[in-house]
Formats: sequence, C-alpha cells, structure tokens
Amino acid sequence: QVQLVESGGGLVQPGGSLRLSCAASGTIFRINVMGWYRRAPGSQRELVATTDFRGASNYADSVKGRFTISRDNAKNTVTLQIDSLKPGDTAVYYCYLTQRGENYWGQGTQVTVSS
Repeated sequence: QVQLVESGGGLVQPGGSLRLSCAASGTIFRINVMGWYRRAPGSQRELVATTDFRGASNYADSVKGRFTISRDNAKNTVTLQIDSLKPGDTAVYYCYLTQRGENYWGQGTQVTVSS
C-alpha cells in the first residue's frame, strides 16, 4: 500500500508563489511516475504536471513556464513550485503516484488565488 501526504497549499494573491510538497510512504518501487492533478470548483480533475523516475517531466499547456515539478527519488517526494499564480489556478491539488499498474492519490491541498 502507498500513502501520499501533501502540504503547502494556502491563500495567495495573484502573481504570488506557492510550493506544494508530497511525501510518499509504503511500498514504493523505483520505476514510477509521480505528479500533480487539480480540480477546480465545478470542473473535472485535470493534469498539472508529472515526472518519471528519470526526472522527465510533462506539463499542462496552461501551466508551462509558471509551474516546475521536481522529485527526490531517495526521499520519495515530489514538489511543485508554482509561480505567477492566477485566479484560474484556484483548485484542490492532488498528489499522484502510479507504479506497476496501480494509481494512488493524496487527500488534496487547497490552493486559492485571490486578492
């Protein structure tokens, strides 16, 4: 079993920054993909960014150039640096890990962008 715990959400003004972190525990295999999804009010969950065990990353077009994903394989953590926040980034952000055909999700952390 795998557990994912997110931290770092909060309320920030437009143009501000946040850093989201996620720690995975349990049985973690070396070959996996970790990342972040988000769900805005009234919307479906959407991909934000993912990174595989080699560090190759993938971003949604809406966040390219503003969001940076990174991971520490030794600590089984993934971090999302969010810059130039917009009101449209307001959502619950979920940490995600997939390995050997199984998907795992964290409980989510709220990010609110408002003046």
